[in-house]
Amino acid sequence: MPINITMPALSPTMEEGNLSKWLVKEGDKVSPGDVIAEIETDKATMEVEAVDEGTVAKLVVPAGTEGVKVNALIAVLAAEGEDAAAAAKSGDGAAPAKAEAPKADAPKADTPKPEAPKPEPAAAPAPRAEAAPVADGHASERTFASPLARRIAREAGVDVSAVTGSGPHGRVVKADVDAAISGGGAKAAPAAKAAPAGAPAPAVAPKPMSDDQVLKLFAEGSYELAPHDNMRKTIARRLVEATTTIPHFYLTLDCELDTLLALRTQINAAAPVKKTDKGEAPAYKLSVNDMVIKAMAMALMAVPDANASWTESAMVKHKHADVGVAVSIPGGLITPIIRRADEKTLSVISNEMKDLASRARSRKLKPEEYQGGTTAVSNLGMFGIKDFAAVINPPHATILAVGAGEERAVVKNGEIKIATIMSVTLSTDHRAVDGALGAELLGAFKRMIENPMGMLV
Repeated sequence: MPINITMPALSPTMEEGNLSKWLVKEGDKVSPGDVIAEIETDKATMEVEAVDEGTVAKLVVPAGTEGVKVNALIAVLAAEGEDAAAAAKSGDGAAPAKAEAPKADAPKADTPKPEAPKPEPAAAPAPRAEAAPVADGHASERTFASPLARRIAREAGVDVSAVTGSGPHGRVVKADVDAAISGGGAKAAPAAKAAPAGAPAPAVAPKPMSDDQVLKLFAEGSYELAPHDNMRKTIARRLVEATTTIPHFYLTLDCELDTLLALRTQINAAAPVKKTDKGEAPAYKLSVNDMVIKAMAMALMAVPDANASWTESAMVKHKHADVGVAVSIPGGLITPIIRRADEKTLSVISNEMKDLASRARSRKLKPEEYQGGTTAVSNLGMFGIKDFAAVINPPHATILAVGAGEERAVVKNGEIKIATIMSVTLSTDHRAVDGALGAELLGAFKRMIENPMGMLV
């Protein structure tokens, strides 16, 4: 019988992916282990292997299709001795797997009127009349009216928010109130107006602006729409999740870098030379960030209670320090992880980080190389940023934001000296790492940075 090939779940959190390329065509024979397609997830491009033997009878989902749901039918194989045409018919009734149009179909600025993606029905705003916007008496929107119009409306018992304004930008003027009074309509709203003077107004959650409302704020033809790719959607979703569900707490201190910079120079100068395709090159070249990763890992091992993740049922206590490192890539960022960084030498961390960053930028990381971890480091020092606060990446309980090392005046033994100072800010999940514990962790990190020989033993 025909063998169905479905969109695989390439990570535990994957819900959909883009079928970027087919590496087989209809009529080709495949065996288990043959690479048949490339799937683009929110973080990487992965190769998909066949698990059965047979002939490709039908490619149900064309190459380049975006938003294909996990477990959706994407191809059909004809088993050994089975008629390929008959097997192909089994995929003809498959529901379309395409969730969104390819990027090439995105509206451009020169189209008559760009359309934004429509919100889901539950969040759709109520239809409005073509007249100026008017509050309905229960809304929290302010009704714009002249002072005279308000006084006349109040004396006549007319609800000014129910009057359609004819003034500039829908402003209610005296003539509008007079017309409402003579027409016998727009009487005062009952219950809400009779509330006691000291009673607090009911809390009304602000509604985000719809896509249409946002676009109306800009002049037509002054922009173009760039549809979100899966990575940007995932980043947005996880940032909202992190900032609305994790109680962030921030701690900042300064670290002196002069001893670390001197040691880094000595270590790099002592690096052995190896032959490569491009000629001779040092076996490693440490960066300050490599030493920050090692220092953070050793600090977590020195303060094991901070090497944790929060769950509703228990605290997850980690036995090793797996340090994620934020890497900027086209369209977003990704956090490849240095596993067991506490056990690795600086040279191993340096070379592993260069490899992970290179493959991250080409979206060739495997899910296990960027998922999980116990903490993360985000370094913007190379951009000259002095200090900042980073958003925690669940399931981590901490993330270290690293600023630029710069020469500053410091006081030592009553004298003003010049020292290279780096500001770092630790963001903690206060449920797992409270202020005192976070301060202890950051203090351990500072000791490692300012006494870097400890990272070599």
